[in-house]
Amino acid sequence: MTTTTERTPSTTDPAPGPGGASDRAKAEQRLGWMLAGPAFVIMLLVTAYPIVQAFYYSLFDYRLTDPENREFIGINNYLVVLGDEIWWTSFGVTLFITVVTVAVELVLGFALALVMMKALQAIRPILRAAILIPYAVITVVSAFAWQFAFSADSGFVNSWFDWIPGITADTAWFDGTWSSLFVICLAEIWKTTPFISLLLLAGLAQVPDVLQEAAKVDGASWWQRMTKVTIPNMKAAIMVALLFRTLDAFRVFDSVFVMTGGANSTETVSFLAYRQTISRVEIGLGSAVSVLLFLSVALICALFIKGFKVDLSQARGEK
Repeated sequence: MTTTTERTPSTTDPAPGPGGASDRAKAEQRLGWMLAGPAFVIMLLVTAYPIVQAFYYSLFDYRLTDPENREFIGINNYLVVLGDEIWWTSFGVTLFITVVTVAVELVLGFALALVMMKALQAIRPILRAAILIPYAVITVVSAFAWQFAFSADSGFVNSWFDWIPGITADTAWFDGTWSSLFVICLAEIWKTTPFISLLLLAGLAQVPDVLQEAAKVDGASWWQRMTKVTIPNMKAAIMVALLFRTLDAFRVFDSVFVMTGGANSTETVSFLAYRQTISRVEIGLGSAVSVLLFLSVALICALFIKGFKVDLSQARGEK
């Protein structure tokens, strides 16, 4: 005859609350809000004020050189911007730079993360520091360096690579749209690939070694382990890396400003907002462009979160 015994609940076990959450989980949530709450509120205020102010100005026909004749026109500025070919050209250039740079950076960054992960313990700090050097360089400095390198007058690229078909000593990289975008994309890739590699390295470190060993025992190849074990278990890290870098790339400004000044159809949305607001002092139109840029970034963020279906709030360590 067999008997079954039921475990008597201990007084130390966390009791579930009315909503199903334990007292311990609620305490952790309260502690999290106490620690992150002040910073969250400050960041919200710092971010919200410029957005609200830009939206307010976008409803007016407002030129800084004639502030007394400011006139409320509703959404007319948005209709003017969206009905202008310049906006769609700038949007297309921004989208092109974003897609190309983020795609290349994801591949290169993942490769660098694997190298740093597999490197010998003795050289890991040196290797990581060397890889992160480009990311430490100020964006404007990086843009000037790439501009000088590809300049027909002061650059060395033409003389070093004149053996490649299409490149001569007189090649003017910044006189054409596609050649200018090529250099801009190269500068962005060189500058920010280390950022993605660092985030992906953190994701690789979270993949349990026991899963890799089990896959090896089952006879899985390197590619099978990568696609079936490694990448699925670092989905959250990939989403964070892609999201952060995509949002940053979509707001690209420095490289375009330094290298081309928006010439030859290389103007991005951020540069268009700068030109309308600063150069032409059209505060109303410039604010409308800024609000549209913000809405585009918010839409990208929502699409990433919905597409990856990763709940970062549930990415907690198990004790």
